[in-house]
Amino acid sequence: MERFCDGDHTAFEALFTRHSGGVQGFLSRMVHDGPLAEDLLQTTFLSVVRSRGRYERGTRFSPWLMTIAANAARDALRRRQHREAFAREASVPLPPEDPSLGDPGMRKRLEDALRQLSADQREAILLHKLEGWSFEEIAALRGISVSAARVRAHRGYEKLRHLLEGVGEV
Repeated sequence: MERFCDGDHTAFEALFTRHSGGVQGFLSRMVHDGPLAEDLLQTTFLSVVRSRGRYERGTRFSPWLMTIAANAARDALRRRQHREAFAREASVPLPPEDPSLGDPGMRKRLEDALRQLSADQREAILLHKLEGWSFEEIAALRGISVSAARVRAHRGYEKLRHLLEGVGEV
C-alpha cells in the first residue's frame, strides 16, 4: 500500500489481486447477494484509490481495507432496508432473490440463519470465524471495546445455535 501511495500503480494491481477474493467472500456473506457483493468490491477498491492519502503508513493494510468493505456493506444493507420498507408501505412487490445464490443442505440453512442475525452480530461472527480476526481487531475496526466485540459475537453464536437446533440430528 505504501508503494501505491507513492504512485506505483502496479502495486494497486498487486493489492487487488491479493485481497479481492477475501473481500469478495466477506461482502457476499454480509449482503447475501452475489451481484451486489461484486459492486461493493469495486466500490471498496475505488474507495482505496480515493482514500490512499488517508492511509497511515506502517499500519496493516488488511484491517483498513476490511473497514472500508464493512462500511460499504452496512451502507448497502441500510439502503436495502429502506427500499424494502418503502415497497411494503407502497405495496410494491420486490423482485425475487437470485435463485443461483441458494445452496442445498446445511450451507443454505446456515446462510438463512446468518441473515436473521443483526448486522453487528453477523459482522462479528464472519470476521472472527471466517476471516480469523481477533476480537481486538474487530473492536478496533468498529471503534468499540474488546468486550463489546466479544458480546456481539457471543450473542450471534447463541442465536445461531438456537436457529440451527436439530440441524444435523438424525
